[in-house]
Amino acid sequence: MLTPALPAVFADFESVFPRTGKALELACGSGAAAVWLAMRGLDVHGVDVSDVAIEQARLIARQSGVAMRCRFDSVDLDLGLPPGDAVDLLLCHRFRDRRLDGAVIGRLAPGGLLAICALREVGSAPGRFRVRPGELRTAFAALEVVAAGASDKQEWLLARASPATAT
Repeated sequence: MLTPALPAVFADFESVFPRTGKALELACGSGAAAVWLAMRGLDVHGVDVSDVAIEQARLIARQSGVAMRCRFDSVDLDLGLPPGDAVDLLLCHRFRDRRLDGAVIGRLAPGGLLAICALREVGSAPGRFRVRPGELRTAFAALEVVAAGASDKQEWLLARASPATAT
């Protein structure tokens, strides 16, 4: 069985991730991160284009005893984000589609956390799903940066939506 875990790039920031609320994971693959989030206390919706990956994610959730906190669906993100309520956490690990940036920001609840990591163009050919240096900070400039970093292979960002203001 695949071990549920937060992607290693975010491991040093585990304390920043919420323990309650709703989460959406884009391109969740076999569900290791989504199941980890559910074990932490979140209600998680994971989406991926692969039916095989979605079945694996459902199995891991059942085996980990958190199936009631997880929903996994096959979704083609080329068609946009799936409909849904605002989330307290939106996780996107090693997937990048610039066309979704506005929808991603719009899906965050007040104070919600975006955790995004994408492969970089540095040392590689440019590509639709790769990021240029500094691209994530620029794309999500409307959010408050919690932490950010880059290596030769990937760039990542943790950022929060503005908290709700009293009216």
